[in-house]
Amino acid sequence: MRIVIQRVLSASVDIAGVRKSEIGQGLMILVGVCDEDTDEDIEYLCQKVVKLRIFDDSEGVMNLPVTEVADSGILVVSQFTLMASTKKGNRPSYIHASRPEVAIPVYERFVSRLGELSGKKIQTGVFGADMQVSLVNDGPVTIIMDSHLRESF
Repeated sequence: MRIVIQRVLSASVDIAGVRKSEIGQGLMILVGVCDEDTDEDIEYLCQKVVKLRIFDDSEGVMNLPVTEVADSGILVVSQFTLMASTKKGNRPSYIHASRPEVAIPVYERFVSRLGELSGKKIQTGVFGADMQVSLVNDGPVTIIMDSHLRESF
């Protein structure tokens, strides 16, 4: 599972010109799912997201997780293109992206677990829809994580 986490001042998802979801300050998370992803991958990434200290404290130092920022939100959007392979040729291959029947339950478990751990109502897009995602990246702060490429420092 791959995720792109962006610290935002605001973010929203529109579908066919209708606002589906929006948040103010918080995290915008794009999620890509592959067939090998398990509940262990979900747990690993959700634990990392809720503990990631990327919000400023009173001293202006990135020292707070999203759970300690008042009125912060989390918006999660599925994005199969995160699983793109660009190894060969100029057209990305999406062979590593899970088909909807596999990806949707994994994505839904990710959203659910993130809500449980953060104590926040998670805003979402619509899986497989043609979405227009808008955001104001704060910082900018953008972090990419892959549950199959866990760093150990």
